[in-house]
This record gives sequence, structure tokens and C-alpha cells, in this order.
Amino acid sequence: MNHIFKLSFARYLLNSLLPVKQAKASLTEGNILKTLIALAFPIIGANLLQTGYQLVDAFWVGRLGSDAVAAVSVSYPVNFLMISLCSGFGFAGAILVAQYAGAKNLKMVNHVAIQTLVMVVLMSIVMSSIAWQLSPNILHWLGVEDKIFAEANFFQRVIFLGLVFNFGFILFQSLLRGIGEVKIPLYINALSLGLNFILDPLFIYGWGPIPGYGVAGAAFSTLATLGLSAIIGFYILFKGNTDFKLTLKAFRFDFPLLKSAFKLGMPSSMEISARALGLTLMTGIAAKFGTDVLAAYGVGARLISFVVIVALGLMKATATLVGQNIGANRIDRAEKTSKYAATIAFGSMTVIGFCFFVFAEPIVRAFLDAEEHVVDMAVTFLRITAPAFGFMGAQLAMVGTMRGSGNTMESMIFTIIGVWIIQFPFAWIATGYESFAELGVWWSFPASYVIPAILTFIWLRKGTWKKKKVI
Repeated sequence: MNHIFKLSFARYLLNSLLPVKQAKASLTEGNILKTLIALAFPIIGANLLQTGYQLVDAFWVGRLGSDAVAAVSVSYPVNFLMISLCSGFGFAGAILVAQYAGAKNLKMVNHVAIQTLVMVVLMSIVMSSIAWQLSPNILHWLGVEDKIFAEANFFQRVIFLGLVFNFGFILFQSLLRGIGEVKIPLYINALSLGLNFILDPLFIYGWGPIPGYGVAGAAFSTLATLGLSAIIGFYILFKGNTDFKLTLKAFRFDFPLLKSAFKLGMPSSMEISARALGLTLMTGIAAKFGTDVLAAYGVGARLISFVVIVALGLMKATATLVGQNIGANRIDRAEKTSKYAATIAFGSMTVIGFCFFVFAEPIVRAFLDAEEHVVDMAVTFLRITAPAFGFMGAQLAMVGTMRGSGNTMESMIFTIIGVWIIQFPFAWIATGYESFAELGVWWSFPASYVIPAILTFIWLRKGTWKKKKVI
């Protein structure tokens, strides 16, 4: 009887996250600006909540001192790299789902979803196993100091165990975004973040019979909440009130479709991998100046990742709206969407950059309890980077146009230019001069925002992106 009650309660909890199914407004007609904003705000909200994982971790771990912050900071870009290596099918699935949804082909929407879901789960299990084994080697390669090595390795390995949940939930959000359903992921992220806020201090510091795990406690908390999010997401895909009605009955791999998805998604996977590997190498450059610089860099990089969620929300909304309108053969609406998104992203991110420049010190102090010179370095990092936020936002919005239209190769090329031809060489060379030192890392960020934004704008103006066909 108790088992039945628990099962019924779990079903009630899952069903309570689902609104009653209603006819969604078409993304291929009506006011474009209103539709873009209606899509972007829930995505931004979900991204805010998801980034809240990192900020909550930073808040509680920061109370342990700069060594603990440094241990967590090392793992962030490495985890980002691991996620990116399996992200191609997720990106491809979202693009194909959006275009098939625009073409009103729900049968193919479901077919694409189940194929990409199974592939991502299998790939994530393999990646998790490999990453767990290589964790110490990765930290040695990054030159992590001995005094934080053990904590960094423990934290990183726990995070790697949760890759299957992380990948699964990211794909779930991408698939729902492809059909224009952006509120359900917002609800799930709110639930999981609230739980994470409770579990973080519990696992980090301990309470009653629960021991304190220090830095690793933040990873255990994230693992538990990501697991819950993925389970809810899978339930919704298979039994929820959305356009998706997935089933594993008589499942067979559709290799022609997977080949097409691979060709479409691999450039996006390489793009985010290039960005993630670049961040990993930037962490390595910062680490050579010692733990204090690494702590300042870690806090600054986390705050930037928090700021960028506005542009990422517009990027994802743009990709969905452009994809559905191209699928419906409404190229005029896709072009207007691209212009609106880039303009809004540049303006909003410029305003945010101004605020971060003015209030850099109190913002840093809220997330870093360290010696004064460490705080000063993090403040300098933010004030150098913040004025270029508008260019970063505009470039990401334009990337949304590229992805939605299936021009993933071009998007990858511009990212490689920004990270590997501009940012990393700039930081590597500049930090070699005594007068620059860690400032070479700081100044490499605005350089990598401004130039790629200009190049992407010039390419989009040519208009060749409107001729791409993926379905």
C-alpha cells in the first residue's frame, strides 16, 4: 500500500509540472517581435535558473576560501568541454525538429526526437566513463597545484558521473524548444534550483548524520538535482502533454537520419568544443600565475557566464523561430527575425555591460571572500570585459540565425576564429610580457567578442544563409 502511495505521489508531482495542453500560437505567422520575445523570456528564465547552479555553488563554496573556489573553477571549463563533445546530436535534433514543426510534419518531429535521444544517452554513458578515468590526467595537464589537486579531482569526478543526466536534460530542453514549448523547462529548472539551494549547504557543511563533503558536496548536490530534472524530462517526452509522444517499442536506428543529423550537428559540436577547449586552455594560462589569479579568473568567468544567458536566450529563440519559418518556407520572416534578434541582443547586453562596469566591486565581493588583491584582480577582469558585452550578445544572436537555418559549418568557423585565432594567441603572447601578466588573459576576452561579431554581421549580410536546405 505504501509503495502504491509513493508511486501515485510521484506521478502527481510530474503531472503537476505539465499545463493542460492548449493550441500554441503559430511561430510562422503573426507579430515577429512579439513572438521572439515570448520565446526568449522563458528561455532566458530557464538559463538564469540553470546558471543559478553555478552561482549557488560559487556562493557556498566561496565561503570556504579562495583555494576551494579555485578547485571548482578548474572543473567548470573541463565539464563544459565534456558536454560539448556529445552536443552535436542535440543541436541537430533541435534544428530538425524546428524545421519539421514549421512544415507541420509531427511524425518526423517524433522520429527525430527518439533517434537523437537514444544516441545522446548512449554517447553520454561512454563519455562519462572515459572522463572519470582521465580526471587526474586532465588536472595534471592543466598544471593544477598540489594543495587543491585532491579536492578538484573529487569534485570533477562526481560531476562526470552526472553527464548522462546533464546531456539528457539539455537534449530535452532543445527538443521542446524546437516545437516552441519553452515554459515546461522553466518550471523544471525552478524546481531543481530550489532543491539545489537546500542541498548545497547540507552536503558542503554537513548537518546531523549527514557528513560535510566540502567542495565535493556542491557536486553531489548538482548530481542529485540534475538526475531529478532528467527523469522528469524523459517522463514528459514519453507521456507528457506536448507534441512529443515517444516510444521505444520496435525501436530501430534510422542510420540515414542519424548520418544527416551527424553532418548537421557535428559542426555545432565542434563549435562548442572549440569554445570549451579554449576556455580550458585559458584556465591553464591563468593557473600558471598561481591560485590567486586562478580564483579571480574563476569568479570573473562565472559572472560572465551568468551575463551571457540573455544573449543565449535570444540565440536559442532565434534558432527556433528561424528554423520553423524556413521549414514553412517563410524566408522573409526568418530574415526579419535575425535583424530583430541582433539589435535587441546588442542593446540589452550593452546596458548590462555598463551596469557590471559601474558595480564590478560589490558584484565580485558577493561571490568571492578572499584577500583584497584577489578581489581587485577579479574587479579589473570584469571592468575590462564588460564594455564589449554588446558585441558578444549580437554575435550570439546571429549564431542563432545560422543554426536555425542549418548553417552550422559557418557558425563553427566564426567561433574558431574568435577563440583560436584571436583569443588564445592574444592571451598566450600578451601574458609572456611582464607588463601584461594576467592582464593578457583579461584583455583577450573583449578582443574575442568584437572582431567575430563584425565578421559574422558581414557574412549574414551576403544572404547565402537563406538558401540552405536541411529537410
